[in-house]
Amino acid sequence: MTDTREYTPPKVWVWNKPNGGAFESINRPIAGPTHDKALPVGRHPLQLYSLATPNGQKVTIMLEELLALGHAGAEYDAWLIRIREGDQFGSGFVEVNPNSKIPALMDRSGPKPVRVFESGAILLYLAEKFGALLPATQPARAECLSWLFWQMGSAPYLGGGFGHFYAYAPTKIEYAIDRFAMEVKRQLDVLDRRLAESEFLGGADYTIADIAVFPWYGRLAKGWQYGAGEFLSVQDYKHVVRWADTILARPAVVRGRMVNNVSGDPSTQLHERHDADDFNTKTQDKLAEEPS
Repeated sequence: MTDTREYTPPKVWVWNKPNGGAFESINRPIAGPTHDKALPVGRHPLQLYSLATPNGQKVTIMLEELLALGHAGAEYDAWLIRIREGDQFGSGFVEVNPNSKIPALMDRSGPKPVRVFESGAILLYLAEKFGALLPATQPARAECLSWLFWQMGSAPYLGGGFGHFYAYAPTKIEYAIDRFAMEVKRQLDVLDRRLAESEFLGGADYTIADIAVFPWYGRLAKGWQYGAGEFLSVQDYKHVVRWADTILARPAVVRGRMVNNVSGDPSTQLHERHDADDFNTKTQDKLAEEPS
């Protein structure tokens, strides 16, 4: 269905009608909490409140990579935030992230708790805290951070732009889909050209740049994002596909993608993570086997 109706914007926009789409029930033009709800706190200093969207996967992959590198202080509790049910508008969550978006992190390892929100900020915070996955010297550090911020600026065109109008909008608007498909393919070409000359985005080493970009564009290159692989001819971006396959082979990435995941194969869903052994005992297929 294509919406061809002409629309003349009013002089003053007023929110007075449902906007339709997959997230209609939680969309609103104001910030702040809608209800009182304290956040749970586990036994580890790092408390993550999230969901396995691409932005959420960045942080769980990062934490699992840090643990794989031997940073015991990166042990964490990951609590599930169901965004379609409005958990992100609870008072406790808004205290951690006033923007009401996942992921949100509380670091309770110091004398005063530190809140960190926005996925790129969390990656940078953790990389600096543990001295890992971020080059310490120039020009490698600048290259890594440039690709990290490239992702933060580019992904809204993929998610809020292309993804919304291609997969979630109540009607198919040709102009909007064409506009954002063109931009997403341009972005894939940017990545493909970079990865033709470098194994990873920052250079020879795997960094937070790759961790940030992979959940969005790696998933897209594998045809998993919005069911749009064929539509965007993602197989043509061979260097992006090669890079995505390399990252998918990392055990920490496999684990990180499972945390706070609530869809797909039950064996890949670990709704909450509080201990490393949870991957062996608390995935949804294992929980289903337990006697009631």
